[in-house]
Amino acid sequence: MKQIVQYFSTGETKIVAAPDPMVGPNDVLVRTSTSLISAGTERMLVDFGKASLFQKALKQPERVADVLNKVKTDGLLTTVDAVRSKLGQPIPLGYSSVGIVIDTGASVAGFAVGDRVVSNGPHADVVRVPQTLCAPIPDSVSNDTAAFVVVGSIGLQGIRLAQPTLGEAIVVTGAGLVGLLTIQLLIAQGCRVLAIDFDQSKLDIAKEYGAEICNPANGEDPVSAGMAFSRGRGVDAVIITASTDLTDPVTEAAQMSRKRGRIVLVGVTGLNLNRSDFYEKELTFQVSCSYGPGRYDPEYEEKGHDYPAAFVRWTEGRNFEAMLDMMERKSVCIDKLISSRFAFESAVEAYGQLTSDKSSLGMLLDYPQAEEDRVCKTIPLRQVEQYSQGAAVVGFIGAGNYASRILIPAFQKADAKLDTIVSSGGLSGSISGAKAGFVKASSDVDEMLANDAINVAVIATRHDSHAGMAVKALNAGKHVFIEKPLALTQSEVSAVEEAFSQSHKSGSSAHLMVGYNRRFAPQIQKIKSLLEQVSEPKSFLMVMNAGAIPAAHWTQDTTVGGGRIIGEACHFIDLMRFLADSPIVSSQGRRMGKNQVTEVESDKASITLGFEDGSFGTIMYLANGATSFPKERIEIFTAGRTLQLDNFRSLKAFGWPGFSKMNLSRQNKGQQNCPRAFLQSIANGTPAIPVDQIFEVARVTIDIANSLRDQ
Repeated sequence: MKQIVQYFSTGETKIVAAPDPMVGPNDVLVRTSTSLISAGTERMLVDFGKASLFQKALKQPERVADVLNKVKTDGLLTTVDAVRSKLGQPIPLGYSSVGIVIDTGASVAGFAVGDRVVSNGPHADVVRVPQTLCAPIPDSVSNDTAAFVVVGSIGLQGIRLAQPTLGEAIVVTGAGLVGLLTIQLLIAQGCRVLAIDFDQSKLDIAKEYGAEICNPANGEDPVSAGMAFSRGRGVDAVIITASTDLTDPVTEAAQMSRKRGRIVLVGVTGLNLNRSDFYEKELTFQVSCSYGPGRYDPEYEEKGHDYPAAFVRWTEGRNFEAMLDMMERKSVCIDKLISSRFAFESAVEAYGQLTSDKSSLGMLLDYPQAEEDRVCKTIPLRQVEQYSQGAAVVGFIGAGNYASRILIPAFQKADAKLDTIVSSGGLSGSISGAKAGFVKASSDVDEMLANDAINVAVIATRHDSHAGMAVKALNAGKHVFIEKPLALTQSEVSAVEEAFSQSHKSGSSAHLMVGYNRRFAPQIQKIKSLLEQVSEPKSFLMVMNAGAIPAAHWTQDTTVGGGRIIGEACHFIDLMRFLADSPIVSSQGRRMGKNQVTEVESDKASITLGFEDGSFGTIMYLANGATSFPKERIEIFTAGRTLQLDNFRSLKAFGWPGFSKMNLSRQNKGQQNCPRAFLQSIANGTPAIPVDQIFEVARVTIDIANSLRDQ
């Protein structure tokens, strides 16, 4: 497939080639016919990308605060690397697409191959969308018209929040694409509408739809116009669809509203509000969230769990259907909203016009109808390489943030040969793969594992897939590196253990390793060498100031991410096992008790481990600390001596003859050394982490996580 992306670091818009996406159980795969460039939203994204770093910071002050906190805890150089990496990741453009269904997931109901549908898919010739964000198009509605459905649903959701009734006086501030669709919907509902905008050409369209108009650029006062329009009573509601940094639209909305009027913000404005404007009239102010209920809810959007219509009448998907109904009845027309159209291959030219012509409304992209080369699971990124005998030839499964920013560069620096990168969506693998120098990008794991040239499989996907993919890779005779955790359940650990055992019984010398990078950090290696001088048991205190993650995040889902103890605290269970250099003989955990304040209690817990040699230690995994406090602190007490490591930058020693400190200019958690150690273990035959420790740590971690859930 081919897809349009925007690079935030440079502002460049490009069409990139990528493998077609894998179809998940709740997904619909669509061959695109037409998509709509939304002038307001997408122009804002392109302009943001073209802005300087300083201008970007001014637009997102909350991000600046996060960066400054990261500098305090992780150091300047580490923070700079992270910011550059984040800005270097392109984002897909577009969210209003029309096409033909070419495949459906196993759990999809109501859609079949050949159906013509509208979705919130990006600008790509093949898109994968959840079934809940897809709607069938009536025969009488053209592709051009249907392409406006998703953008129209943004306005429709704003209307639903404003709750207009027949005959009410409603103001729409901002007569752009969303505003003009909103105006039509309000008029169809029997409302009187006043449109406010600085662009007379857009107001002329609004007037043709039946709205009264006000143009401040001509010296007209919006508040006076609103009062006159409402016959002196004050308008019943204001829907703001404008995009501006100024607070004027909200201030003017408050001043022209009647007592207990409603103001709904659909667009983007400044929000430096005057309390008295709202207090004296008891005004209602609400910000509308995109296309409706379900937006940003993974249960709805990713897992396909629709809300019952009896309780949530209008969801994102049902708003799409409502827009299509209005279009079928000709209550909403789009003829005057099409400013231009381009062939998909000329999309870069289209975005050039978008930024230069501020009067543009809807810009349509037409896609070639020939199917050849549009659906392909594997694409070449560069010329095929002839590998030398004994080379570590890597196939990467997963191209998320950690994989692309940390793991792939680490394997590169360790001189691995990067052959194939696999990602379910196709795009991220293609972009990361091209940047890193992979030979191919794919969305087919089985095809990659069947490649005899590849002898190393790196698994960097969501946690629930780790064990299953590890078993498949071991059965295929590959060395396996898993970006923690190994598994989410004891049965999964047993399955991986059995696959590893069987592979060796069949003559394979496959290595298995989990990415417990902390034990390879230079300061940890120093600590290890110091502790080897002491025969007494050790006492450990390890604090992870992990930071809060929303309860809805996939890592908190016990079936997908396993929870944060399995997903993250496993690092420190392994680290303590490494430093104690003794088997774990006991474990227990205690989490924060259930209460009415915190959404999640299991990520605020203590874990105590006992070791065969008498050592013991406690891990404090805490998601409720200050972000400015060091994220990881380790203290070790033994034989009248103490070691303290802060955030893998500052190591202090107390009572150690000949050693007092080891400070680093940048944070080093061993993320570069870990893959190198793995590849060296393949070359010399000695495991970088003994496999019995990998299984031991996995089982202990799962036991602790299960005990915390039962409390």
